[in-house]
Amino acid sequence: MTESDDPAVLAQQLAELRLEHRDLDAAIERLALTPDVDELTVKRLKKRKLWLKDCIARLESALIPDEPA
Repeated sequence: MTESDDPAVLAQQLAELRLEHRDLDAAIERLALTPDVDELTVKRLKKRKLWLKDCIARLESALIPDEPA
């Protein structure tokens, strides 16, 4: 993931990450419903989802303007 100072670029990256996060959530739910689920795959997807959540939080923080004390 590349960092940028442009709010429009950050907002676009944020939207893409949120979409991927939602897609992973849906994929994990679908996999959980299958009887012969590969636990390692589910674990990897959950790890990726957590990483995306951290990235989303960082980008949201970067979009909040700094306020003087």
